Amino acid sequence: MDNKINNYTGMMATALRWVVGWTYFSAFWRRLILENKLDPEGAGYIGEKFNHFLPHALGIKPMIEYLVTHPDVLWWAMAVFTIVEAAVGLLIMLGLFTRLASVGVFFLALGILLGSGWIGTTCLDEWQIGILGVAAGFMIFFTGGGKYSLDQFFINKGLAWTKSRWFAWMASGTLPMRELSLNRMVLTGSVLIFSLTLFTNQVFHGGVFGKLHNKSVRPHIVISDAQMAGNMLIFKIFRDEGADVYGSFLIGVELIDGNEKIIFSRDQQQLSSMSEKQI
Repeated sequence: MDNKINNYTGMMATALRWVVGWTYFSAFWRRLILENKLDPEGAGYIGEKFNHFLPHALGIKPMIEYLVTHPDVLWWAMAVFTIVEAAVGLLIMLGLFTRLASVGVFFLALGILLGSGWIGTTCLDEWQIGILGVAAGFMIFFTGGGKYSLDQFFINKGLAWTKSRWFAWMASGTLPMRELSLNRMVLTGSVLIFSLTLFTNQVFHGGVFGKLHNKSVRPHIVISDAQMAGNMLIFKIFRDEGADVYGSFLIGVELIDGNEKIIFSRDQQQLSSMSEKQI
């Protein structure tokens, strides 16, 4: 009965397994089959994204910084990462060694979450992709492949190696552990993942309490060397936090004195009429 229940539980997660599998396998498909995004000289080189991840990566910033400052190591990292995504995605879709692949999904999603969870132009998209991937990997580990998987196909064939403990832990079938231990493992993992959800949502976006912020939509800027020269205002402006893939959306400039009085102002229309030499 346990095997039958486990088989149907896995079957109910089939759509999730296929979709999650494709999201990772498609990364390989886009980078090497449809285009070559592993070419360091190409415009779409995947390694360039690490420059965008660096400003607000959580916990793994030193690793990302090392990779972007060592281009040769970065290429190898991207190549290995792409191969791992392809293998994990394909195994999850086929339901072959499903639990081993689900661990891969968990850690790949965790890497996405910590590295780029702060990025998102109109929505918290990278954060959502990362945290949902973590939860999906965790869930699929416990469901296994189910009825529509190669794991179950081999189990139905009655092959001897499918009856071993290592197969249950790495593929599908009933996990060889007591019910109480399983309950605690699921509950503890769920609590930790939900805590990770709230923590990263707050750190990256202020999404739990306080004021919402999105460094991709409204990057942080530093103004220096400001000075007045007649009726001209001269200053340097540098974007030190936020994504670097967008142009400037400057719609107004105001200089305010200590009494909150505006002593210099230029609106959007005036700024748009400036020559390139003035910027």
